[in-house]
Amino acid sequence: MSHTIDASTRDPEEQVRFPVADELAARFAEAGHQLYLVGGTVRDAMMDRLGNDLDFATDARPERVRELLVGWADAIWDTGIAFGTMGAAKRGATVEITTFRSDSYDRMSRNPEVSFGDSIEGDLLRRDFTVNAMAIDMVTKKFVDPHDGRGALKRRVLDTPATPQESFADDPLRMMRAVRFVSQLGFDVAPRVLAAIREMAGELRRITAERIQVELAKLLTGRYPRRGVELMVDTGLAEYVLPEVPAMRLEIDEHHQHKDVYQHSLVVLDQAIDLEEPGTEPDLVLRLAALLHDIGKPPTRRFVEGGGVSFHHHEVVGAKMVRKRLRALRFSKEITEDVAQLVYLHLRFHGYGRGEWTDSAVRRYVTDAGPLLSRLHKLVRADCTTRNRRKAAALQRTYDDLEARIARIAAEEDLAKVRPDLDGNEIMRLLGLPPGPLVGKAWRYLKELRLDRGPLDHDEAIAELRKWAAAENITPPAES
Repeated sequence: MSHTIDASTRDPEEQVRFPVADELAARFAEAGHQLYLVGGTVRDAMMDRLGNDLDFATDARPERVRELLVGWADAIWDTGIAFGTMGAAKRGATVEITTFRSDSYDRMSRNPEVSFGDSIEGDLLRRDFTVNAMAIDMVTKKFVDPHDGRGALKRRVLDTPATPQESFADDPLRMMRAVRFVSQLGFDVAPRVLAAIREMAGELRRITAERIQVELAKLLTGRYPRRGVELMVDTGLAEYVLPEVPAMRLEIDEHHQHKDVYQHSLVVLDQAIDLEEPGTEPDLVLRLAALLHDIGKPPTRRFVEGGGVSFHHHEVVGAKMVRKRLRALRFSKEITEDVAQLVYLHLRFHGYGRGEWTDSAVRRYVTDAGPLLSRLHKLVRADCTTRNRRKAAALQRTYDDLEARIARIAAEEDLAKVRPDLDGNEIMRLLGLPPGPLVGKAWRYLKELRLDRGPLDHDEAIAELRKWAAAENITPPAES
């Protein structure tokens, strides 16, 4: 699908060449209806970041839109029809067509009372930000910009078509969208928008955790997530999304014996992102772990004699806090457990010293990390934020040594597939056990032995199993 829309340097109506959109516009015009390219689609086109998802607005009612799509679209869906939206696919493009709306809100929830409007100007007025309140008439190619969204786009500023107080009272999620756009687009927020967010942050309590989670995930996988997090904290929104993050702004003791944990976490986030593989999708799990790896420090902080500060077991406490928070935000079980495990493991490397770990300890490090090992490598390296160049270089060299040992042992023993030297069926046969907890207990014993000593030959593994059985008062059947 070829397309060009460049409104950043010249009049956008002169630069619209979009075969799928033109076909659709001709179909609507022939039926006597208007069709506008709208919102984020126009914004992204003007920023040269347009994808294959296109948003349109029309005066046609949803059932009429369905009729016009039949016979043209490759596929049609109506999951958004309650809000006036029909979806369709055509030659690799996904289009959503929404009837002009002039919604009203009860301001007790975020759900609008959907009512259809009659003009594009009324439809644009209800949108969240002026950079999303632009449209292009796909029939006449006229550019419609009643709120100077193009000027805001050039200034890279987020402002609202109506007053921000009205906009956020209608839908408080728009405050999180503002923070998310700061992260994704690198924009600033207009002073009046910033003031309104600070004033109305508590309204976010009206929004479901699922909707907040979606915005938070988009924020953290944006191009400038640190800016988004800082704005969320500075405006008070974080108190209702990730209160553990502003809680890391600990007062530095008079002897300056510990870092500002909040600022340290932002640096770790930046450094973790720098370690992501070029050309890959942003790693939400790694970024969450980097931001939250030290959230266990505030509740574990203890002042010690001589002016020092300790945070004993903050990784254990932090992992529990991560699980609680991410579950509350309705993140998936997989994401929640992966982030919690990374937080739990992020300090273990510091016991490595100058390489004193045995091969057994290295095997355990790899086995406990499992499929998260690559992310754990990045998190541990990112967690080095000391300004002492000699100390930083020494830490990186030490971790290089650990990775080299992991590679050597992995090559020798296939660490990705560490299993006991006897499987469950053989354990049951040798010990005369039926399936059940004792078989699992024997399996775990042999796995621990495998981690401690490396691979055992078959006879040695059987001998160790029989020793374990004797200690458990299990009498194996006589050997035949």
